[in-house]
Amino acid sequence: MSFSQYHVQKPFLELIVKTSTDLPEDVEQALQDALARADQDSPEAEALETMLANVALARSKRLPLCQDTGMLLFDITSPPEIPRTELQAAAEAAVAEATELGVLRQNCVNSLTGKNTGNNLGYGCPIFHWQEGEPGVIQAALMLKGGGSENVCTQYSLPDSSLNAGRDLDGVRACVLDAIWRAQGRGCAPGILGVAIGGDRATGYEESKRQLFRRIGQRSPHPELAQLEERLVAEANQLGIGPMGFGGKTTVLDILIGWRCRLPASYFVSISYMCWCCRRQTMTIPLQ
Repeated sequence: MSFSQYHVQKPFLELIVKTSTDLPEDVEQALQDALARADQDSPEAEALETMLANVALARSKRLPLCQDTGMLLFDITSPPEIPRTELQAAAEAAVAEATELGVLRQNCVNSLTGKNTGNNLGYGCPIFHWQEGEPGVIQAALMLKGGGSENVCTQYSLPDSSLNAGRDLDGVRACVLDAIWRAQGRGCAPGILGVAIGGDRATGYEESKRQLFRRIGQRSPHPELAQLEERLVAEANQLGIGPMGFGGKTTVLDILIGWRCRLPASYFVSISYMCWCCRRQTMTIPLQ
């Protein structure tokens, strides 16, 4: 193993462990706020109390927050002098080590053979996104995206006559509320939704997942999208679906909207649903 790979493998392992076992403080606070709003001794309150107890137990025992440790999505900003092949090899070695330690479940299945690879490594797993950054430092972000929430992600093509949704922000609003209603408690509500307007079918989903790296309450820099985010959170939480579909005042913790340019013929609204267990962490790795 080259020096650069050796230098970053341990930090990558630390990032994986933290992401799997330690819920971000903004997400935990959002759950606490939801519990404060819930009616005492209601199914909603009991569900939220169980979630928060799970958060504390996972953190204290350094155990996975959820048995489905999900698909690993790395977003890495690295200096040009460090070969990406070496960084990816270091990250993959850390993934295999974390799997052996039990911090990650054996979650990678060959789609043709149906066999589990056993170490969370295989064609397309993990997922890496790369950006070029300043010399001397690596910025690494990791998200663990579970299958239950992934299964209720969806994509709309506007206009949509069934929703009376046109190619505008009112149409986007209709799509988001429809997606939440269709998901109900599946996906482990209260969820966090990443939404992307535009792009093609692939990059729309990519952009929607990128939104999930934002902190809860971090509004869009575009005033019209920030206003829509706040309106949708309020409206979604009036649907009465509640945590795990048990009913209640909190169905979503936040809705985060981004956009990309599109073709004239296409207007996609891509929605990535994240469960309450929003596992995302970042780490700065100095190279000195």
